[in-house]
Amino acid sequence: MSDAGPTGAVDIVTFGCRLNAYESEVIRKRAAEDGLSDAVVFNTCAVTGEAVRQARQAIRKARRERPGAKVIVTGCAAQIDPAVFAAMPEVDLVLGNAEKSQAGAYAPQAEGGRVRVNDIMSVRETAGHLIDGLKDRARAYVEVQNGCDHRCTFCIIPFGRGPSRSAAAGEVVEQVRRLTAQGYNEVVLTGVDMTSWGADLPGQPTLGQLVGRVLKLVPELPRLRLSSIDAAEIDADLLRLLADEPRLTPYLHLSLQAGDDMILKRMKRRHSRADALRLVAEVRAVRPDVAFGADLIAGFPTETEAMFENTLALVEEAGLAFVHAFPFSPRPGTPAARMPQLSRAVIKDRAARLRAAGEAALLRHLDAQVGRTILGLVEKPGVGRAEDFTEIRFIGEAAVGSLAPMTVTGHDGRHAVAHVVRLAAE
Repeated sequence: MSDAGPTGAVDIVTFGCRLNAYESEVIRKRAAEDGLSDAVVFNTCAVTGEAVRQARQAIRKARRERPGAKVIVTGCAAQIDPAVFAAMPEVDLVLGNAEKSQAGAYAPQAEGGRVRVNDIMSVRETAGHLIDGLKDRARAYVEVQNGCDHRCTFCIIPFGRGPSRSAAAGEVVEQVRRLTAQGYNEVVLTGVDMTSWGADLPGQPTLGQLVGRVLKLVPELPRLRLSSIDAAEIDADLLRLLADEPRLTPYLHLSLQAGDDMILKRMKRRHSRADALRLVAEVRAVRPDVAFGADLIAGFPTETEAMFENTLALVEEAGLAFVHAFPFSPRPGTPAARMPQLSRAVIKDRAARLRAAGEAALLRHLDAQVGRTILGLVEKPGVGRAEDFTEIRFIGEAAVGSLAPMTVTGHDGRHAVAHVVRLAAE
């Protein structure tokens, strides 16, 4: 999330996922084209009730700090519950997820009233939004897919994003080529349910085929990364590329959510515990330097202590390096919100234990990095990111956005500590 800027500026405040970060740049471009000035645009997230609360709090703060600015609210929370934001006296305009990237949406004379939110389930196209860069970011993101056709019982996001729809491969390649030409050394392909990419396109190509096409047709791109993917869907082409293509980064963030089969079934996930462990083993067999991250939920309705212990054990059994632990938060309108709930005290305790397991997993991962020489993407002075997504605190000079060789000398429990390697020619 970013803070509101000075009077007269158009500031974009982003909550939530990488896809929102990308779409905020599309909003920035559209707002400039439409002649918007002195405004704050909130691109909201709806994945948890806390995300919605934070957005509302930030809106009130922005109105206090910039009383004359136009306040516009869009994103998933605005799409799902526009009335909540329309009822806020601080808000001037509410835009849906489909409307936020449309030409003319931010023009002063735009028609449609104060609330412009249409039925997201009727949206079928994924526009190829071409942008030349992302403000204040060392890496670039490309939206290859939007929406989701699955109905996990805890998730409200399909109602904010609509049905799954894929960007055409040619548009993705052109976007990556443009960003690489702008000097980006790392591009991240992102989406809501990215492994479903291609299912709605002629011939039903796979994500692996898209990745292969990008790497082949944009040979000047140094590094390609994938955002979160579903453990139920990794195709043979993607597995082959992980084995053979060093430019495809050795990091996968898996949407696991739980490590117990009964809870996975009640979540309506499409993989089992064994499926997750098998996938990790298959990828590790072909790419030994791979690191895995995962989203895991603590305290899902009906979860017993034994069920939770299965999720806790999965962290070590799968050899995870990065764990995003979420306490279960019921979202109104989802089946999980109607299931028998655990007490908040139990949920809080289990989330703390899951986070502790994640911290132990990170320590194991960082211990294994010591002595390695890695290629770090410099995100800001003194801070970089390894190929396997390890965050680095480094000593030495390297330009933001560059790829710099670094030797890992230790860690501080959260980040690898490294020194920039100076080549002989330097």
